[in-house]
Amino acid sequence: MNPTEKPLPDPPFNQAELGVLAHLYRGEMYRSKIWRTRLDTTTNWAVATTGIALSVTFSSPENSPLPLILIAMLIMLFLAVEGRRYRYFDIWRTRVRWFEVGFYGPILRREGVRADSGWSEALARDYSHLHFHISYWEAIGRRLRRNYSWLFIIQAISYLAKIIVHPTRLESLGQLWERAAVGPLPGQAVLLIGLLVHASLMALALWTLRGQHAAGRVGRPKDYEDPLLKSDRQPAERNDRAG
Repeated sequence: MNPTEKPLPDPPFNQAELGVLAHLYRGEMYRSKIWRTRLDTTTNWAVATTGIALSVTFSSPENSPLPLILIAMLIMLFLAVEGRRYRYFDIWRTRVRWFEVGFYGPILRREGVRADSGWSEALARDYSHLHFHISYWEAIGRRLRRNYSWLFIIQAISYLAKIIVHPTRLESLGQLWERAAVGPLPGQAVLLIGLLVHASLMALALWTLRGQHAAGRVGRPKDYEDPLLKSDRQPAERNDRAG
């Protein structure tokens, strides 16, 4: 051994325990992959239904723009479902991140197997007391920023384009109110409600950007500190059970 190198600490786990940890990591990675697939499935539903609504609406100049309003409601439903699924996905992803930071990180740095950072105790507590690591609104905000904001932008632009160009080119403001009207609701009310909904979604995406608890974010800013790298990290919602 090079005299300048520090001796490796005594391993906190024996060979059998290391084998168990390796299999446990593979299991958590598999569960994370399954829930990642479920997230992609919900997003695919939202994209497919948006495409169908656009096709139906623009297939003929005489077709109503109402499907583009209804699809916005359906996208919000998919977003709500995906927010719940993302919280479960974050449980397994957080455990994988604990393994990567606390178990495999020191090995790759040639420091040997270590448990002094507290990762094994944190993982054991997580198994004993299953809980969500992020709030529902943070999950919604993350999915909104990553995927669903683009769907809402496409929906809004398509709706405005539809009432402006179909069935003929818009010629007056009164004609705009008439085309935007839905049943007993005047066009002004419909457009105002749409503006408030999209503004609220934008505000939610920006509001949940601060104080995030999700671990292992890719492309995080330089001043962001991964919460799993803190030995004193506390769960975001200890009393919020995942059962």
